[in-house]
Order: sequence, then structure tokens, then C-alpha cells
Amino acid sequence: MGGSVLEVCVDSVESAIAAARGGATRLELCANLIIGGTTPGTALFREIRKYTDIPIHVLMRPRFGDFCYTEHEFSILKEEVTAFRDLGAEGAVIGILTPDGNLDTDRMGELMERAEGMSVTLHRAFDVCRDPHQALSDAVSLGINTILTSGQKNSCLLGEGLLGELVSEGGERIVIQAGGGVNADVIRQLYQKTGVRAYHMSGKRTMDSVMRYRREDVSMGIGGISEYEIWRTDEQMIRDARRTLEELLG
Repeated sequence: MGGSVLEVCVDSVESAIAAARGGATRLELCANLIIGGTTPGTALFREIRKYTDIPIHVLMRPRFGDFCYTEHEFSILKEEVTAFRDLGAEGAVIGILTPDGNLDTDRMGELMERAEGMSVTLHRAFDVCRDPHQALSDAVSLGINTILTSGQKNSCLLGEGLLGELVSEGGERIVIQAGGGVNADVIRQLYQKTGVRAYHMSGKRTMDSVMRYRREDVSMGIGGISEYEIWRTDEQMIRDARRTLEELLG
């Protein structure tokens, strides 16, 4: 696809298989996609490897919420990067901010050392940083390969202005990967306006649980999230996105 990327974010074996069948060029593996993603288990990584050999980039995020981590959380992050590198993951997806909203270059530097030999993506911590242009410069200095961003908006179409600036600013030094509401139609619009060649999507659809007996009045976690809805990647949505990229860049 002429140097383009179609990365699909998955948190299950079923979604990974659907993404691969649909034509994803790589996977971003996480857990708990419904809350923005956290670090997956190593067993999930190994199980997916049985069914697809496309590159897997692993999200490393110890918890839901902000990206300013305690010493314990940072220690966990370092061990996770090492563990997935040793398992053979092709990429690490990471991001740490300081309390004042800048990229924490000291801690990120330590993670980069752990990730030696892996491709590294700065995840959407970038979208809540203070100065995206400074963060891009810091990311380049650290040797980060990719920035995943919606242009600091809730969707990449809303952030198209900043995305275009980042593509121009980054040039050949770093890949700007658009995420947040991506589908085939969005890819077509965004490429024409910004020149972004790398895209990140979940392509999710909501499936109904197979449970027949249900206690709708009991919640296991965050209120308002049904225990009887399951997110899965839709193979056709990925195939449509892949076809669009091939038409534009193939």
C-alpha cells in the first residue's frame, strides 16, 4: 500500500483474527478497549500469535486515566516493555507526561532503552499534552517512530488542522498516525486534507452476550456500561478501510 499503515486496535483473539482477515497491516494489542485500553496479558499475546503472523504492537498502560504515573506504575511499565520485547512483540505503544503536561523525556528515555529493537509509538497521551509541537520535537529526539494522535480533538476529522501541521513538521523524521473515529470514509477525507498515510482504528461492532439469564441491576464496574455487550472488530469495516487505502496510495 505504498508505505501506508492500517493498524487495528484489538483486545481479543476473535478481533485479532477478524482484523488480519480484513487486511490490517498490523495490530495494536490492548486489554479493556472500552476504557481506552490498558496493558494486555502475555497469554493473550501468545494466543493471538497462534493465528496470525502480522506485526503486533503492544499498548503499555498500567491503568485507566491520566498519563502521569507513580513510581510503582513506572516500575510496572518498564517490566512490561521488557516482557513483551522478550516475547517477540514488534512494537511498544507508550506515553508518559509530567504533571505540567509535557512529555516526560527522562522516563520515556528509560522505556526506549527497554524497547531496544522494537518500533515505538507515542500513544494518545500526545493528545492531552500541553504543546504538541514541542512533544513532536521531543519524540523525534528520543527516537520514537510514530505518534498516534487525533489532532488533540475527540476525533481525527475535528483535529485535521493540527494533523496537517504535524505531517508537515514531522516530515521523514517521524510517522503521524491518525486515530479517533477512523473508517473508510474518514480515511478518504483525511488523506485528501492532510496527507496522513498511517491510520489506527478498532472497526468495532457491538455484539449481544450469549447469556440468557441476566441480572441487569448489577454492575461489575463503571456504571452505564452493560455487562451484556461485547465489542468485536468487524472484518468488513477493516476490509473497506484497506480497500480505500489501496485506492488512494496503492
